[in-house]
This record gives sequence, C-alpha cells and structure tokens, in this order.
Amino acid sequence: MSRIYSLDLKLDVALRMEAGCDVSALAREEGLHRAQLYRWYRAWQAHGEAGFRPPGRRGRAAALAAGRAPEPAAALAGEALAPAVRARLATLEGKIGQQQMELDFFRHALRHLEASPRSSDGAGATASTPASGR
Repeated sequence: MSRIYSLDLKLDVALRMEAGCDVSALAREEGLHRAQLYRWYRAWQAHGEAGFRPPGRRGRAAALAAGRAPEPAAALAGEALAPAVRARLATLEGKIGQQQMELDFFRHALRHLEASPRSSDGAGATASTPASGR
C-alpha cells in the first residue's frame, strides 16, 4: 500500500532540491527514499505542481484530454505560481539584486584604485617613522 504525501511536502522537497540541498540529508530528514525525492523533483520540473497530482479526472490526464497541457515550472508566469514559489522567487531575486549591487561597488572601487596615481616614494622605500628615543 502506497502512502499519500501532501502537495506542500512535495513542493518543499522540489524547491529545496532546486536550491541545491543535499538529497541524502533531505531524504533522512523526511524519512523517505532518495528515489522518491528524485521522482517528485522530475515531475515538478516537467509539469510544475500539476506533476504532483495523480493521473485521473483532476490530474495530468484530464488536463491533457481537455487540451490544456500542464506548463513546465520554468514556463510558469506570475499568477500561475503558488504563493510559496512566488515567495521563494522573490527572495532569490532580492539576493541576486544585492549581489549585483555588491559587484558594481567592487568594480567601481577597482577601477578607482587602478586609475589613481601611484606615489613616487621610490621602489622598495620604507615609510619613515619617528625615532623611538631610546
């Protein structure tokens, strides 16, 4: 007899795997086999959340029969995304924006350092310091 897992659990697993989480550790944490996690991840990549629904009247087969092919996760747009996915996407976009600002700052600082004139103290000269008085 197979156990039925919640959509939230499957989505959480897929998103964590997408983010690069260690699959073995995730499987131990959830008490599942790695193969099951990979099946969920592949289903999510191929069909988004619709990949988690069992075939039948409300599953992939019904969508295909009605001429509405489930969209892959990468092709989903704004309103079609689940709130958890939208929140994760917003977090990642914010992180990318922060990293871009940091890169721009360091590029500017590097250009500034490269463009600044070098002092002509002479090669290998040491800075002068006051005598210790000893």
